[in-house]
Amino acid sequence: MNPTVYIVDDDDAMRDSLCTLLDLAGMEAKAYESALDFLSHYDTDMRHHGCLVLDIRMWGMSGLELQKLLGIRGCTLPVIIITGHGDVQTTVKSMKLGAMEFIEKPFTQDRLLECVRAAIRLSEERYDMNIQKEEIQNRIARLSPRELEVAEILITGLSNKEIARQMNISSRTVEVYRAKVMFKLQADSLCQLVRMFLLAEGRLLTAETQTGQPHAC
Repeated sequence: MNPTVYIVDDDDAMRDSLCTLLDLAGMEAKAYESALDFLSHYDTDMRHHGCLVLDIRMWGMSGLELQKLLGIRGCTLPVIIITGHGDVQTTVKSMKLGAMEFIEKPFTQDRLLECVRAAIRLSEERYDMNIQKEEIQNRIARLSPRELEVAEILITGLSNKEIARQMNISSRTVEVYRAKVMFKLQADSLCQLVRMFLLAEGRLLTAETQTGQPHAC
């Protein structure tokens, strides 16, 4: 699915202007006259590809209300807020909900395009990271209960001897479990193993891989 810029603004002239600008820049854009109009067309395929350019003040549901609702639905589209009524309180609320940019009208075309391109790059990173996260979670699910226990202790930084004492098994047995964990998770180092668990738990913020695995340190 190609990245799409979704524009939600109740100003007809602004919507038309943004669509024309993005089209001339070679980007696909879809415009909606209200938050409810956008929601009526929203589906899960729209959650990860592109970005959302969102007006704060609209009739019916506000931009902040839509942003909050999409977050609850698991939408990871980067959000660019545009408004002619900017204030500090609104900016803070929007940023807390995850908006990546807040632009006051009138803004330059270059400023808008710069923000959109950055948002699309972020969207692609998030999508790649979600794919990697799912793959690593599947690998972790294939560990036996004992292997998972060893793995969870390994990433705390304890040595084989310390793990052996904690689990009341021999160091040699720990080495066997450690080898199985590294093989099943396709990890080349302890640092990489730690990054995998952080990614699986959603605690890495950006994609860090080239081959489906986080880089080693």
